[in-house]
Amino acid sequence: MNLEYILYNLKEAKAELDKMIKKIEKDENYDSGEFVVAISHLYHHVNTAWNSRNASMNEVKECSDKNFKKWHKFPKVDEILLDS
Repeated sequence: MNLEYILYNLKEAKAELDKMIKKIEKDENYDSGEFVVAISHLYHHVNTAWNSRNASMNEVKECSDKNFKKWHKFPKVDEILLDS
């Protein structure tokens, strides 16, 4: 597994989640538009961490359009053991 890239994406996801939680706690007018943008960014990094976990550093550095699109998609349910 490409732990370096997984860790990068998980840290980015955590930063977005922390930021989102703080904003929601402080802003009673936090709206769905802000939520959509923030949660999309969060999912992008979580999905990329999962979907690119076996990518080489060369693939990560190149980040072709094909891989970018493939990596940011939601995993299939059976790939993450949620299909019970």
